[in-house]
Amino acid sequence: MLDCKAAAPLVSEQLFFYISTEITLTPDFNTARHIAEAHCAAWTNRDPNAVSLRYAEQTTMGMNGGEPLVGRAEIAAMAAGFMADFPDLVLTLDSILVADHHMVYAWTFDGHHKETKRHVRFSGWEEWDLDDNLKVTKSLGWYDAADYERQVAGD
Repeated sequence: MLDCKAAAPLVSEQLFFYISTEITLTPDFNTARHIAEAHCAAWTNRDPNAVSLRYAEQTTMGMNGGEPLVGRAEIAAMAAGFMADFPDLVLTLDSILVADHHMVYAWTFDGHHKETKRHVRFSGWEEWDLDDNLKVTKSLGWYDAADYERQVAGD
């Protein structure tokens, strides 16, 4: 246990906390990075089934507070739609944060819209709850939908 009062004399006498080296993160940072990189690769390789396999059988995925997708089939269909609209899409990993069976995955989407030919680049993030097999049981994501629509339209 770290003695914070000795390390930080400005800490109030009533405030006490400690940092434990006994905590094991599941997944560990390197595994979490690998999970997010594999997810990006599935998008970039335009493989909607590989995208959906990142998720547990019983899963939900919500974006921007909208009605959540339920199950792998709905997630695969959503991914296939984006892949059809952006045949040259590249999804890159920006950063991750990890806590026990939970991670935040920040990404950037880049590609040209099939119909409008407009270059579209936007960033977002997803919060993933993970099961013991490190599959996503719940995903909540956010990106700037108005900016995305503006870029697709070319405004």
